[in-house]
Parts: sequence; C-alpha cells; structure tokens
Amino acid sequence: MPRDNSEQREYGVQKDPFKREVERELTGRDSEPWEIIYFKLYKTQIPVIERAMETAAMMPGTDKSRGYCLEMICADFLAGASLDNEDPSLLLQSMSRFFKFLPGEQRQAFINEVTEKP
Repeated sequence: MPRDNSEQREYGVQKDPFKREVERELTGRDSEPWEIIYFKLYKTQIPVIERAMETAAMMPGTDKSRGYCLEMICADFLAGASLDNEDPSLLLQSMSRFFKFLPGEQRQAFINEVTEKP
C-alpha cells in the first residue's frame, strides 16, 4: 500500500489500467476515462436538443447514454462540415462509427450498396 502522495499517485497510475482491464473482462465493455461537462442552454434551445438526442438514441444498436448520443450528433455535424473543406477523413470516421451499430443484415445491405458498380 502506498505511504505518501507520490507513491499513491504512482500506485494509482499503475492500478488504473489493471482496473479497466478487469472491468472489461467482467462486463465485456471497455471503460475509458470520463468527465462531466455543463452547458448553459436557453429554454428555447432545449426542445431542439432533446429531439436530436432522442433521434440519436433511436438508432439501432446505439448506446442510449446521453453522452454517446451527443458524440454521434457532433460526429455527424463535423462530417458534414468537413465536406465544405474537402476533408473526407471526418466523414469516413463518422460513417465507420455508425456502421458498427448496424444489425448484421443492414451491414450487408450497406456493403452491397457501396460496392455496387454504377
């Protein structure tokens, strides 16, 4: 057991990856560091944001957490915005992320669609 703060910090750094690995093994999910963020919203903005969050949560295979839904909304926005700058890497990243959540037959339909020759 660590005795002083420097040893405790060192012990904590070494222990974190181990705890994450154990959690991943037990739950089948990989955890990652997280942070709580706050936004000031006007009452008129809330309905639009809530509707976007609800829509993102309805995607098949989606983790229903609000943080994940917000990430999907932001990724989608960035993918669209990057097209103006002719940088397709964000679009590819966004599409790859969404592809993971498609059920098996929809994945295959998507693959057939994108590999179909004109």
